[in-house]
Amino acid sequence: MFDGEIVAASFDTLGQRIHPAKSRVERLSVETPARFIAFDVLAIGDQVLMEHSYDDRRKALEKVKGVEVAPVVRSLAEAEGWLETEEGVIAKQTGEPYRPGERVGMVKVKRVRTADCVVIGWRPGKAEGTLGALILGMYDGDNLRGVGHSSGFSAKEKRELPAKLAPYETGERGSGDPSRWTQGKDLEWISLRPELVVEITFDHVSDGRIRHGAKVQRWRDDKPPRQCTYDQLSD
Repeated sequence: MFDGEIVAASFDTLGQRIHPAKSRVERLSVETPARFIAFDVLAIGDQVLMEHSYDDRRKALEKVKGVEVAPVVRSLAEAEGWLETEEGVIAKQTGEPYRPGERVGMVKVKRVRTADCVVIGWRPGKAEGTLGALILGMYDGDNLRGVGHSSGFSAKEKRELPAKLAPYETGERGSGDPSRWTQGKDLEWISLRPELVVEITFDHVSDGRIRHGAKVQRWRDDKPPRQCTYDQLSD
């Protein structure tokens, strides 16, 4: 029994693999291949290893044939390169047992970056008259393209932001296509003139979009929207 992740070329590619039809699954397995990478082992046959140290479990994992194993390094200097190119690094205490559902003896160190984005719209929250998320954009040449959204506001901010944004509304409203991630619900949006700028933090970009939700750090009245350029997302 392994602990690991299924990975593909990108977040969107992996999402395409979730399909109920067997024929579609078989075709997508060729067109958009994915693979499993193991980073821990809980049991081998009847031998349960969860009470063993990570060092012992790692040795056992590396002896299993036919399984792709996540790389491991033993020093900060060796891990620094991953923090420049990957989403983040998992640091583990090597003497700890495996504790299901707990983050004890381990920590995820994320690669957090900042960027300035144009607020191009917003989505209503679950409660009437509240904001759920800001829709973010960046200029790619003359094209203002959507790059993600920012949520996670406090209850007070969710109540106050619709009034703050009202003067910038264009009158255009609509809904995005429902998806498997939204349980079939349309994502209503309210368009805004591209005049407001926010500074955000983010940790992962896939297929030209910010994933996992960005967090607003501050509103930037001092920065022209045209200076919010798409090259901020490049590595």
